[in-house]
Amino acid sequence: MIKLFIEIWESVKIALQALRANKMRTFLTTLGIVIGITTVIGIHSIIHGLNNAFYTSISALGSDVLYVQKFSWFSNKDWLEARNRKNITMKEVNAIEKQATLVAAVAPVVGTRKTVKYGSEQLKDVTITGTTEDYVTTANVVPEFGRPVSRQDVDHNRAVCVIGWEVADRLFKKVNPIGRRIKLGAYKFRVVGVLEKRGSLFGQNLDTEVIVPFGVFQKIYGSRRWMTIEVKVVSPARVEDAKDELIGILRRVRKVPPGEDNDFAINQQDMIADMYKRLTTALYAVAFGVGTIALLVGGIGIMNILLVSITERTREIGIRKALGAKKRDILWQFLIESLVVSGIGGLIGIVLGFLAAKAISSATSLAASVSLTSAFIGIVFIAIVGLFFGIFPAYKASKLDPIESLRYE
Repeated sequence: MIKLFIEIWESVKIALQALRANKMRTFLTTLGIVIGITTVIGIHSIIHGLNNAFYTSISALGSDVLYVQKFSWFSNKDWLEARNRKNITMKEVNAIEKQATLVAAVAPVVGTRKTVKYGSEQLKDVTITGTTEDYVTTANVVPEFGRPVSRQDVDHNRAVCVIGWEVADRLFKKVNPIGRRIKLGAYKFRVVGVLEKRGSLFGQNLDTEVIVPFGVFQKIYGSRRWMTIEVKVVSPARVEDAKDELIGILRRVRKVPPGEDNDFAINQQDMIADMYKRLTTALYAVAFGVGTIALLVGGIGIMNILLVSITERTREIGIRKALGAKKRDILWQFLIESLVVSGIGGLIGIVLGFLAAKAISSATSLAASVSLTSAFIGIVFIAIVGLFFGIFPAYKASKLDPIESLRYE
């Protein structure tokens, strides 16, 4: 084992000496490897960062929550056909609450955008959500302090509200908002709770939300608005069963004849995740396609340079063989030289890939996350290129006849 390591180390030193003797040629040879590895590492780091940000965002939707809506989030159906469907109403909400056996909570949700004011402070384009007490469960929106909208608030149409973290921060500064009244358009609401900080979801700031009782919302802003029914399933394992149950209930309530398509949609988090996976798979394919072409060019460059090097060092090979070097020693020498060239280019590519990902992340809104997986992928590519494109020149060098090699001029 020790002898093997000594032989490998000697081969590495010979390879480095050969590379130092031809710096420009080495630079041009490694250029393709550098470009290929930089591309693969850079794009993989960006996609990895996007994945982290994406899955953190959609976790707010909940994997066990279904969204009954007029439109499907992703559909190839004609928009006009979907637009002419009957609106989702409280009739469907009541039917689900009475008949469904696999749901833990049901909340109707309607919304609009308004300017919110407190004293001289105001915040524009705030999302006003009209819903019931079950919204706490379906949307997992828990007040950081104060309380949520209660059943009594909904039943008695009380003008109370729960405000988002940023609404409280921007309007009340250092004042406790609980018990104070804010204006939503022309109407005053008493603040009963402040939500914990939630961040953004698909570019929408979830911290600029104001939640009011469902009946109050309809009384002020009208009842002819598109409604979403949020349904929390009893268990993530029963989501598909719950979907089948909801479809049966909704078809009966909306009087959809047998054989006809549903005139409603049941959306869920998995649909977004599936669409995202398809998009990122395409990005991965493009990245690896570009990277593979660059690595192929770089690998061919390594092979050509090694073949040239063998021709130039034929007498050296002959002398080594005359002094007792075996075919295996010559093969190792040039194979290691190929791995060294590929390794130098690959390591530079890994560093540049990480720097490129960080630079793009700093200059744009794209997230980038450097991971050990990215580095591992780069190392695997380096090893494959070095071995694949070095084996032929190394084998050719090992087969040279020592006598003919010594005569070579």
